[in-house]
Amino acid sequence: HGVLFRGNKEGAIRRKLLENRLVYAVIGLPEKLFLNTGIPVCVLVLRKSENTLVIDASKDFKAAAKQNFLTIENTEKILSALRLRTDIEKYSHLAGTGEIAENDFNLNISRYVDTYEPPPPIDIVAVTREMADLNRQIRQTERKLLDFFRDMVGMDEQHENEMREIVTIWEGICGEYAEQTSETL
Repeated sequence: HGVLFRGNKEGAIRRKLLENRLVYAVIGLPEKLFLNTGIPVCVLVLRKSENTLVIDASKDFKAAAKQNFLTIENTEKILSALRLRTDIEKYSHLAGTGEIAENDFNLNISRYVDTYEPPPPIDIVAVTREMADLNRQIRQTERKLLDFFRDMVGMDEQHENEMREIVTIWEGICGEYAEQTSETL
């Protein structure tokens, strides 16, 4: 898609084409559409026109292992947008020469077609329940670990003091959880 926004000579050529109203349409296609490149490509339709239709067809394809394909439906959708030459939400935008000039003759598709999809709403009650359940599981696991440490006290005289200290630390941790739980409820 570099041809749509790069500067220098590419930018000068693009600007001349746009100023002379020769860019009829810009069509953004999906990645892996061609065997020799995995990057998404675009097609510039050159034809005299007062406005430039910008189409984002990058999400309309049939995925395959090594190469993606445009289905007949995908192709018909692109052709239909070309015939209609109008704004289609999240798909196409008919940009006037002034609008393109305001964008410094940059034809980057995302400047003209907003495809942003907001993330789905978070079920805060379900997330809170899951967090509470995970915290219960953590406390249960820590209590089991404490029981294992207690079982180890007295087994090895050489490490008796270390094990008692470990048990004291873990009793403190488990006690803190019990206090926090009773305070927050």
